[in-house]
Amino acid sequence: MTPLRIGSILLLCTWLLAGCGKDTSWRDDGRLRIVCTTGMISDAARNVAGQLGDVRALMGPGVDPHLYKATERDIRLLAHADAVFYNGLHLEGRMGEVLSRLGKHKPVVAVGESLPEERLRRTPEGALDPHIWFDVSLWQLVVRRIADTLKETDPENAQAYEENARRYLAELADLHRYCKEQIATIPRTRRVLVTAHDAFGYFGQAYDIEVRGIQGLSTESEASVRDINDLARFLAERGVKAVFVESTISPKNVQALIEGCRALGHQVRIGGELFGDAMGAEGTPQGTYTGMVRHNVDTIVRSLR
Repeated sequence: MTPLRIGSILLLCTWLLAGCGKDTSWRDDGRLRIVCTTGMISDAARNVAGQLGDVRALMGPGVDPHLYKATERDIRLLAHADAVFYNGLHLEGRMGEVLSRLGKHKPVVAVGESLPEERLRRTPEGALDPHIWFDVSLWQLVVRRIADTLKETDPENAQAYEENARRYLAELADLHRYCKEQIATIPRTRRVLVTAHDAFGYFGQAYDIEVRGIQGLSTESEASVRDINDLARFLAERGVKAVFVESTISPKNVQALIEGCRALGHQVRIGGELFGDAMGAEGTPQGTYTGMVRHNVDTIVRSLR
């Protein structure tokens, strides 16, 4: 770690622990103040907290969590929150250390790191995959962890949190079945999902579809010309006809992959846009976790089937 980064982390921690002054964005209405890093986690927290929580997401639609840097607004929200939830597993790479330090003073939960280790996916190089939300059955465990934390933080309303969690978990169970049923309609030989980066590994394991990403787990990694050419040859050999762009990532590498396939005499098209590291715009179906997952599944099935 560079001296500059160490200094930045210490400064952020100082601001957090000092309280950063009064934060007028929070209303003094008795609701639990909950801060989440990603839209997926905040959507889960809203479903569990219901009317009892004021839930804020630091990262909005189209924001890449791998590259995110905390703003002064984020620091104020974190300082005055009653509970904080983040993904962990190095997803929020530039914020993880600050959030970990903050956990000494209030409930701060890395939901991914609370999961059973045997359920976590590792790359051949041994890196843990942070994209846990793409296995809906795994995300149900995240919802349960959020519910347990809110019950401990606000025991007077524990029954309400539990009831909300049970309703939402039933909805997620239906979603998990939907994913399995829909992906199974794609002929086995066509069941290959190629995306801008390696975000869909859990999805592939849970729903029986082969997954390839141009970039690695983090969008900080760069795809080499060799990586793209190797993947182009794979697509040509397998006869894959569609690849997918992601809402938070430039399509340039996907376009380069299509050009590489064309040079081999194989035609590939963009099958659609998937929501990988962030949900869609607020107020749209894709602006919720269940809507985002359904959109992805429907887009994949429509293009590959």
